[in-house]
Amino acid sequence: MLAGIQLTEDEAAVLDGQTGSQGHRMALQIVLEAAQILGADRLVPIHSAHIDGCLYHGASGTLFCERLVELGAQTAVPATTNVGALNLLKPAQSRLSGEARKMAFRLMVAHERLGCIPSWTCAPYQAGARPAFGTQVAWGESNAVAFCNSVLGARTNRYGDFLDIACAIAGRAPYYGLHLAENRHATLLLDLADIPAEWQQDEVFFPVLGALIGRLAGARVCAVKGIVGTPGEDQLKALCAGAASTGAVGLVHLIGITPEAPDQATAFGGNKAREVIAITPRMMIAAKQDLSHADSGHIDAVALGSPHFSSDECRSLLEMAGGIPFKVPVYVCLGRHSMTDLEKDRTAQALEALGVVFVLDTCVVVTPILPDHPGVLMTNSAKFAHYAKGNTGYDPVFGSLKNCVASARAGRVICSGGAW
Repeated sequence: MLAGIQLTEDEAAVLDGQTGSQGHRMALQIVLEAAQILGADRLVPIHSAHIDGCLYHGASGTLFCERLVELGAQTAVPATTNVGALNLLKPAQSRLSGEARKMAFRLMVAHERLGCIPSWTCAPYQAGARPAFGTQVAWGESNAVAFCNSVLGARTNRYGDFLDIACAIAGRAPYYGLHLAENRHATLLLDLADIPAEWQQDEVFFPVLGALIGRLAGARVCAVKGIVGTPGEDQLKALCAGAASTGAVGLVHLIGITPEAPDQATAFGGNKAREVIAITPRMMIAAKQDLSHADSGHIDAVALGSPHFSSDECRSLLEMAGGIPFKVPVYVCLGRHSMTDLEKDRTAQALEALGVVFVLDTCVVVTPILPDHPGVLMTNSAKFAHYAKGNTGYDPVFGSLKNCVASARAGRVICSGGAW
């Protein structure tokens, strides 16, 4: 026992210095202290990790990881990396100062030296990181956590900087929260019965629904009743990102679709919902309007890919563009795995010819890539729209991908043609 935490023989051996490196011991101690704070009585072995702490926020993160490297730490499980602050293929794309650029680079290098897989994406599930149903993992990055729990059915809490890499090195996580089956049951029911079926076919439906879920659920586990058909993975990605951005949602059950919700009774663990909210058209319209700070006039840029754009989304963008060049820059954030795929059939080259600026390894909302004279930014991402003003100074306009394409062609806001 260690201050109320049950230790296995292997864990005790690491703490006593009998096995493992000093870095391994340091990481395990951090995980144990977190477990105490969180009220866990033991740790749970994990099968993978996704590390959110690769993004530079100050010297402490870099020095922390470099200290782990010095002490011989290595990840004990496969650990993918979230976005960093630099496009490593085009470092000058970021406007970070010289010292910040240097430290951001050192932070990304340190994670590789610790044994992390250099995926540099906020959508690791697109890059092959897809833990099996019921698997215990330790993931960071809010949309990835929500997707991991809700779509893949693996089990993770939202792990932040420092603790995420410590879990990956220790191969353990505090056994609390969404790691436990009883905490994964929904308590809130959101009913879509009043929403016209054709609204669900509109491009903006899932990101807007996600944004509304986040505001209504907060940190609660909720279930959504009334989804028509089977949403595609990009739609589910958009929903999870919206819910995890406007709220602290780590798990949402779409009844009849997501793994732990084949029916309402299962989603709630056989219990009745503590609260039921009927989603109305008025609520959806208001949630959509809340994502825009402007609804007319010129735009200065379009930003797509939060979470990172998939190959399919890039090909849809090219098809919608119809060969007509854009009047404003269209920034597309995506992972290297997607870029490699797009280069094979020359989709990437065709988009660049139209005015697309590809941003790899990072994202325009988390590092200064956009021109330093904030104006109006259009996006089809609820997450981008939610964070744009505070992170970039740009006023967001939210619309469908079709709206974004039309607006980029015209250089002004065009939002029309949707079901609502």
